[in-house]
Amino acid sequence: MTYFSIAGLPPTDMLPGIGRRAAWLPGVMLTFFTFEPHSVVPEHRHPNEQITFVTRGAMRFTLAGESRVLRSGDGVCIAPNTLHSAAILNESTEAIDAWSPPREDYKV
Repeated sequence: MTYFSIAGLPPTDMLPGIGRRAAWLPGVMLTFFTFEPHSVVPEHRHPNEQITFVTRGAMRFTLAGESRVLRSGDGVCIAPNTLHSAAILNESTEAIDAWSPPREDYKV
């Protein structure tokens, strides 16, 4: 994949109210998430480095037990194997995640 549009990437329903599209190279991945109001990403961890950047809406993000509200323009850097979760607030929300290495389970 060289050029892409987000709308042209295959969509995946990840969890109730959460959609995902992905683009990747061997060493890096971007995922484009859409969240319905009040959807939840349960607490989890993974071996990948992750950077999350909110592009629209708002979420309460919890990283290693510390919660903050992230709004459009805010982001968080997540070290490997660190517990984290997200709860979407009262509006539709979108975010972009960067991954290294790419998540094999997110490739469609």
